[in-house]
Amino acid sequence: MTLTCLRALLSHWRRNPVQLFAFLAGLALATALWSGVQAINAEARASYDTAASTLGEGQYDLLLPRQGDRIAQEVYLALRRSGWLVSPVIDGQLGDVRLVGIDPVTSPGGIAGSMSNEGQPALVFGQANRLIANAQTAGRLGDLAQVTINADIAPGVAIGDIGVVQNLLGRDDLTRLMVLPDQPGLQPDLGEVAPQLRLQLSDQMADVAQLTDSFHLNLTAFGLLSFAVGLFIVHSTIGLAFEQRRGMIRTLRSLGVPLRRIVVLITIEMLTLALIGAGLGIVLGYLIAALLLPDVAATLRGLYGAQISGTLELRPVWWASGLVLALLGTAAALSSRIWQIARMPLLASVRPRAWVMATSSRFRLQTIAALALLGMAGVLALVGEGLVVGFALLGCLLIGAALTLPAVAERVLTFFQDRSTTPRWSWFWADTRQQLPGLSLAMMALLLAVSANIGVSTMVSSFRLTFVGFLDQRLAPELFIQVENAEESARLEAYLLQSTTDLLPLLSTQTEIAGQPARLFGARVGPTYRENWVFLDAVPMAWDVVEGGRGAVVNEQLARRADLLIGDNIQITSDLTLPIAAVVGDYGNPQGQVILSEALFGNLHPDLYPTRFGVRTEDPAQLRQDIVAALGIPDSAITNQAAIKALSLEIFERTFTVTSALNVLTLGVAGFAILMSLLTLADLRLPQLAPVWALGLTRRSLGKLELLRAVIFAALVFVCAIPLGLALAWVLLTIVNVEAFGWQLPMFLFPAEYIQLGLYALLAAFLAASWPALRLMRTPPSALLKVFANER
Repeated sequence: MTLTCLRALLSHWRRNPVQLFAFLAGLALATALWSGVQAINAEARASYDTAASTLGEGQYDLLLPRQGDRIAQEVYLALRRSGWLVSPVIDGQLGDVRLVGIDPVTSPGGIAGSMSNEGQPALVFGQANRLIANAQTAGRLGDLAQVTINADIAPGVAIGDIGVVQNLLGRDDLTRLMVLPDQPGLQPDLGEVAPQLRLQLSDQMADVAQLTDSFHLNLTAFGLLSFAVGLFIVHSTIGLAFEQRRGMIRTLRSLGVPLRRIVVLITIEMLTLALIGAGLGIVLGYLIAALLLPDVAATLRGLYGAQISGTLELRPVWWASGLVLALLGTAAALSSRIWQIARMPLLASVRPRAWVMATSSRFRLQTIAALALLGMAGVLALVGEGLVVGFALLGCLLIGAALTLPAVAERVLTFFQDRSTTPRWSWFWADTRQQLPGLSLAMMALLLAVSANIGVSTMVSSFRLTFVGFLDQRLAPELFIQVENAEESARLEAYLLQSTTDLLPLLSTQTEIAGQPARLFGARVGPTYRENWVFLDAVPMAWDVVEGGRGAVVNEQLARRADLLIGDNIQITSDLTLPIAAVVGDYGNPQGQVILSEALFGNLHPDLYPTRFGVRTEDPAQLRQDIVAALGIPDSAITNQAAIKALSLEIFERTFTVTSALNVLTLGVAGFAILMSLLTLADLRLPQLAPVWALGLTRRSLGKLELLRAVIFAALVFVCAIPLGLALAWVLLTIVNVEAFGWQLPMFLFPAEYIQLGLYALLAAFLAASWPALRLMRTPPSALLKVFANER
């Protein structure tokens, strides 16, 4: 009996292959977008963990230069002689590979262990050009060095003996010194032995994994949104299949099959199909991740300096989560239908169109749930804090708006029906209302996709406008010059003062202000700062206050994290406290910054010298040649404004390539949801269309009306998506972005982009409806006549 029942249930899919395709394809698309995003995140986090374990990042206290990024070897030797247990590290770039040189004798055990392979030393001291890297990185190095392959080394990184790396980089200095955990305790104070160094504790360092958490959380949110859109297809298909099998289930029960056995068989059937769809989705997700991973790697490298592997591994953390999520989504859609079967009377009439009959109670319950979610979103917006709360707010907002859509659509269609003056249009609007329950899930999917596109495009375009303005502000000097030592700095400044109108030397050091790690700058206040910098908030004549040493400028990140306002005092040193004269936007920088006048900074740190200069000139090319010829400064140390701006904008564009791709995929899935809903409804529509055809409306006219109905639904969705998308953009810019990065972006509107997106949505609906409409136009008259021979 069990096998016979199972065959009867499976026969439904054989008779309705389009429904089977819709179910498997919907689940595969939903799982693909989710698992693809999780594959990218898993690969990135694995790379972070590998880098932390092999390089000791964030595990040991460091000694860093107060100025610049290099430490003389004599300083290291002086520290060792005085009793400091430190280990030297040199860090630099050789092409696109990061070279890290360590001393295996003095390095901590975990790092030194990474320089062995299968229990054997991987480095032979004194052997030239011997490095350790994984296979992918070794391929990038080519013939530049002899490489020992070790899969445990972080991607994009090659480790070697410090002497070997110094030779390859052409340097004789160090980058940092690692402080070993067990110090003797009798060593002299750091200021006595090496005043040019500062101690940075391990718990104060910015972990790359923490810096990138917001980026990966954004990707996860998009993956969930895409999964939800795809799941609408699954839910709609399961609902239709159950309504069409009511008669079969009634017959099986009438023949004596126990209800429990039917429920078990249906559950096994649907979960087996779910496993097949999820398996296809995981394969597709792997392909999506492989296509998007290069852009993600470039984004993380450009924004955070994080190196991630360029190849994907089948890690259980992402494919297992895809399977589990697919099964849970299917089970959620299945549970309500199982409950209906359990409550269905044995002799219940077969109502194949019952599932599409809109009931006021259903819309009432949906509206109540929607209002509750929207109210929760309002509460979270007012009192919530934290990044997770921000995404919870987005979830409540999107789901609440989606649940409201059917009720809004029903009111709009009723409005048009009440004002119809001809029988044809009265029937059209009434029939459109009748189709609303069957298409509501597809409409919700389209609403989520379009509103997400509007919200994200508004955020990205607002960011682009703000970022370009920010670059114009910060990159006002035509040339930027980097110097290596104090003598070179003094010679360059003396030379430039004779040939430029506005010279901008920049002094800086790392410090802690208001309990936050921050970079302290000394700036020469002049016309460039006064004319180009735009403050978010400032006291009158803010630059005059700063130039006179009576105030400081802080960036928005520090002001938000330390809860500072204009006029609040900040302690610069133990004996210097200054009021905040201005707060400046500092987009793309995760660290706090404080700007003082050059004179005040010089009084606080007389031993520091400018390492970078901004130069205003009318002929940057000629001045560049003169500096190289007169001072011997290498051309590579001089960068023009256009090059920096082009690189910054390139990083910016690649940052949002992934989100743009996910937007397109989500919109495509929503269009697919409409297509599948219309196809599965097509056969059930014949009993409603046959009488109208018999009354004289041609099949071609009926097909055109079907196309018009799909376009009307898409237009209605787009109109509702505009305010939802703008609300989404406001949450992203005002709440999520502030929590994730520490700065708030102004919100701009882009009507032309919204109209273009609306046309895409209408086109997607038109294309989705074309196939069902064409099938209707080609329906044989005999099929329509058979409706009248049926008891329906």
